[in-house]
Amino acid sequence: METSLEHSVEAARAGDMEALETLIHTVQQRIYGIALRMLGHPQDAQDAMQEILLKIVTNLSSFRGESAFTTWSYRIAVNHLLTTRKQRAGNHSQSFEELAQRIDAGLAITAGEVRKTSADQPLLVREMELECTQGMLLCLDREQRVAYILGEVFEVSSQEGAAILDITPDAFRQRLARARKALRGYMQEICGLVNPANPCRCSRQVHAAMKVGEMKPGQPLPFAQHPTLPITPISPTAASQELAALDRVAAIFRSHPNYAAPTNFITEMKHLLTSERFHLLTLDHGMN
Repeated sequence: METSLEHSVEAARAGDMEALETLIHTVQQRIYGIALRMLGHPQDAQDAMQEILLKIVTNLSSFRGESAFTTWSYRIAVNHLLTTRKQRAGNHSQSFEELAQRIDAGLAITAGEVRKTSADQPLLVREMELECTQGMLLCLDREQRVAYILGEVFEVSSQEGAAILDITPDAFRQRLARARKALRGYMQEICGLVNPANPCRCSRQVHAAMKVGEMKPGQPLPFAQHPTLPITPISPTAASQELAALDRVAAIFRSHPNYAAPTNFITEMKHLLTSERFHLLTLDHGMN
């Protein structure tokens, strides 16, 4: 696979647009998945993915084959995500304490109430599951967050994770261990998906959000209605039930959908690369 990608790199440098498309298709889904989990909102992730892929394309001449093309590309992606400050105001990193306060406030709103269900309740609950656990990721600092996303969600090896982050395998394992400890400790104390003894349920949080106007029937749901690739993991609830004896926390985050990257980027990239105003591309002979 990597040998063929290296051939595609050489062809893309020589101006082969099909080879360039192959390279982009190879890495864009994983890059989008990392960006979405790092930034917390699909639009932010789409913007970041486009910026990252443009960096990859315009820096093909610097690829020396010292690592796999995918590793090299993900390193560019991670470096961008660790330094970017473009993030909508509502999704900035927060602390576990702040998130716990929001959860407690939702439980207080619904204390002692009998909740009615609606036709779109399952979809709203799914959205709450995904938004809340995504919010937990944002409680980690960026270095721990990206280590957790790579090592726990996408299950890369410590060697590959280290190569992507340009650190030692031992340092990668330490970052991953700290992230795991933080998430497990928090979710064991707060989350009903991980510990059924906890009072928090996603359905209760949905009811609270609807009472204060943060959720409304029929509203767009950025996670639950996000386009996905054909194979989508099971829901966080099912994952926590089926893996009761194993690590429920890891299972919950791996159960997030395989979010599909926007499909219009290739067309936009072609237009950009062939426009007269774009003179920074380092391909040798222009694009065919």
